[in-house]
Amino acid sequence: MARVAVVTSHPLFAEGGHLVIAEGLVSALREAGHQATVIRTPQNRFGRQGAAYLATWLTDVGQAHDGQSVDHVVSFRFPSYAVRHPSHVCWLNHRMREYYDQWPTFVRTLSTRARFKEGLRRQLVHAADTYLLRRNVTRVFAQSETIQRRLDRWGRIPSTVLYPPARTRAYRCDRYGDHLFVACRLSPLKRVGLVLEALAQPVATGIRCLIAGDGPEREALVAQTRRLGLEGRVEWLGSITEQDLVDRLANCRAVCYPPSAEDYGLVTLEAFASAKAVITCADSGGPAEMVRPDVDGLVADPTGESLAQAMRRIMDDQALAERLGGAGCTRAADYTWARTIPRLLGG
Repeated sequence: MARVAVVTSHPLFAEGGHLVIAEGLVSALREAGHQATVIRTPQNRFGRQGAAYLATWLTDVGQAHDGQSVDHVVSFRFPSYAVRHPSHVCWLNHRMREYYDQWPTFVRTLSTRARFKEGLRRQLVHAADTYLLRRNVTRVFAQSETIQRRLDRWGRIPSTVLYPPARTRAYRCDRYGDHLFVACRLSPLKRVGLVLEALAQPVATGIRCLIAGDGPEREALVAQTRRLGLEGRVEWLGSITEQDLVDRLANCRAVCYPPSAEDYGLVTLEAFASAKAVITCADSGGPAEMVRPDVDGLVADPTGESLAQAMRRIMDDQALAERLGGAGCTRAADYTWARTIPRLLGG
């Protein structure tokens, strides 16, 4: 039995997939007989990154077990990998993406002065991340090939891909219903607007879609729904409970999830565990890695027309949905905590 501290940063405005995976890891560790606790460190962002690194660097991981010594630390994302411990594995979810792959988009709207300041901060963040991920951890696991490529591109940081399993839940398939299902945070990177564009295409006429989640784009997306005349076909569920998520997955025809360069995308594996196919886009990052075209899902180009055609295929052919979903369910069984934990703990 080992004492394990699972460390992840905690942005106040969201509880994303990283926290779900962290809590899933803690539950699985406990079921395996270990002592495990989540430590949430602050995620100060623009202008305060140094304070975030320092606060995490000074974090006492012994607090996770009432001051008792900790055998292993598993960290997840910026800046949690700054925590110090001699047996520290980083299972990277992502770094501060505005200073990496999102940099061109991020600086586009900034003034010349702000661009200069953020450019300096970007250099400091790159230097800190490279040092911490090379010198402060014993090993780096990437939660997807997408993350692994970023680590190699920025810092030449060696890593091993280790996909997180789905949460330990009673996933099931009740039926292949008459609608698609979307479950994600309503933010630009999730591209729910692209889903709406696809539904508005003539080839997608009549297709219904239920959308679960909340976030900064909600009002704009609801307005887009009205503008495209989709009110009778799109239902906004808002934030839903874990049980409701399982129930919704059990009763949809398929899951549509076309984000932009997603770090991982846990809902992909949750859909597979529910015997549901996933419709995604070729540039979606983690989901595109997981979905095998015409085997356990459909992969479209990142356009409304292409995504609409994929929607039409699966809504017009229930046998196809069942075949792809069945293959996904078999695939999901390959990703288990029993296989993941020994790799993280060095067993």
